[in-house]
Amino acid sequence: MDRERAFLLKQTVGVLYGGWSSERAISLNSGACVMESLKKQGFKTIGIDVDKDFFRKIRDFDVAFIALHGKPGEDGTIQGILDFIDKPYTGSGVAGSSIGMDKILSKSIFVASGLPTPEFYYEKEIDIDKIIEQLGFPVVVKPRAEGSSVGMVIVKGRDKLAAAVKRISRNYPDLFFEKYIPGMIATCGILNEVPLPILEIAPRKCNYYDYKSKYTQGMTEYIIPARLPEDKYKKTQQIALTAHKATGGYGFSRVDFVFNASNDPYVLEVNTIPGLLQESNLPLEARAIGINYDALIYEILKTALVRFTNFKK
Repeated sequence: MDRERAFLLKQTVGVLYGGWSSERAISLNSGACVMESLKKQGFKTIGIDVDKDFFRKIRDFDVAFIALHGKPGEDGTIQGILDFIDKPYTGSGVAGSSIGMDKILSKSIFVASGLPTPEFYYEKEIDIDKIIEQLGFPVVVKPRAEGSSVGMVIVKGRDKLAAAVKRISRNYPDLFFEKYIPGMIATCGILNEVPLPILEIAPRKCNYYDYKSKYTQGMTEYIIPARLPEDKYKKTQQIALTAHKATGGYGFSRVDFVFNASNDPYVLEVNTIPGLLQESNLPLEARAIGINYDALIYEILKTALVRFTNFKK
């Protein structure tokens, strides 16, 4: 048995899931899969459905495996709480988590780092005419800090754009707008600062990867490795790793892309806690190079070791 596993087997792992974001249902499922895997591997594990009384439950575990999606688990909030009390946890820290969740901060860093990303418009006071002038149609409307394509729509025409802004802003008042690039959608996971195989995502019934396409069985085809020329494939993996590092990611993440007709990649976002169901994108990518689900979950758990003051590699 390796030293890392022996050390972690002595700890009680608290799997944090649920929460109250728009992605709660997905997080509950991710948490259940993670717990099943950890228990099967012999780790002492407890599940914690994160609520406003989370502080009272912190003493029940030694290390947190964060399987939360959206706010407050993926945006740096939970990470900050755990840092404050010196409780080790998996994955990215406060800065990487908050930047990854904030699509405007992320895109600004992509631009500053010379990474290709779709042109975008963001102003507190939305000007429909400026959006049209800058981006044209179709245009993608997105909440600034939501995941799983929640609140995202693609629209054509001024009236439809204005109506979408009015409708979506009722629930997600902080919106931004992105130039629509028709083409392949794909994702590239990062594990231990190494790019995984690229997964091509092909929705069967619509032209974009919306919430329903992501979580309804049979609505999307997943192709791995993605059908890209070798040079574009390698370039995309390198861009994924650069985006992960530039936004402060640590340990693992999933970087989403769209490709134009020439197979040029454009970074959409960095997900610091991607879905962790057995058939989610990151596990599929890991499986393609021989890392099964249990091995992946163990690798993610090991990312917490850097935060243990009593464990030195």
